[in-house]
Amino acid sequence: MSIRYDLKGSTALVTGGASGIGLATVEMLARNGCRVAINHLAGDARGAEQVARLAAEGFDVIAAPGNVGDAVDGPRMVEKAVADLGRLDYLVNNAGTPGTTSMIRPAELERLTEELWSTVLQVNLLGVFRCTKAAAPALRAAKGAVVSVASIAGLDSPGSSMAYGATKAGVISLTKNLARSLAPEVRVNAIAPGAVDSSWMVEWTEERRKASAEKALLKRRCQPEDLAEVMVFLLAGAAMVTGQTVVVDGGLTLESR
Repeated sequence: MSIRYDLKGSTALVTGGASGIGLATVEMLARNGCRVAINHLAGDARGAEQVARLAAEGFDVIAAPGNVGDAVDGPRMVEKAVADLGRLDYLVNNAGTPGTTSMIRPAELERLTEELWSTVLQVNLLGVFRCTKAAAPALRAAKGAVVSVASIAGLDSPGSSMAYGATKAGVISLTKNLARSLAPEVRVNAIAPGAVDSSWMVEWTEERRKASAEKALLKRRCQPEDLAEVMVFLLAGAAMVTGQTVVVDGGLTLESR
């Protein structure tokens, strides 16, 4: 990848950074010279593996284990990451969960348990708020930026469940209000991915994968790098963009209307 930004001296924290969209964002930031803290669950071996791999390739990365869905552990993780990095220029709120391994259609209300609602709310919505709140002093000092991962499920797509979609709609609303809260020092934006080829908990059949690609105007599914490219732009460029959610879906939602 050609270097598009000079991020030497800058730092970033990427939640859920050990796989998928998060890992692609970590790599893109690091390849542009940024020092990156990779957040992952403490018991997830992928975190240590990716930190070791990227460090061996010469990139400046550190581990930031912690659970963003926990009211105590999430903010603790952010504060330690900021201390370890020495400052914080960029926060990527990527960590999320569908709370289910199979799609729950709107008519299947009985499958929407209290446990599922609690899980997706704590991680997908409250986690974004808690991490941003904990990072706010450092971000203000650095005149930094935040990008959170929403979803087309928060707009007009059914997503993995209505609970998941509700949390992602919440992220879109939260993005606008955090932009108001942290202005003028900090810009806050989000992306809304469509169908993405990444390690995700919801199982997709090959037939469904092909169908989602065929429905998209660009006739393919998003790759994690497609999302990372837009997020790095919103972090390191886009100086007059704040409070916005950028849809990155290859035209999937346009074609479905």
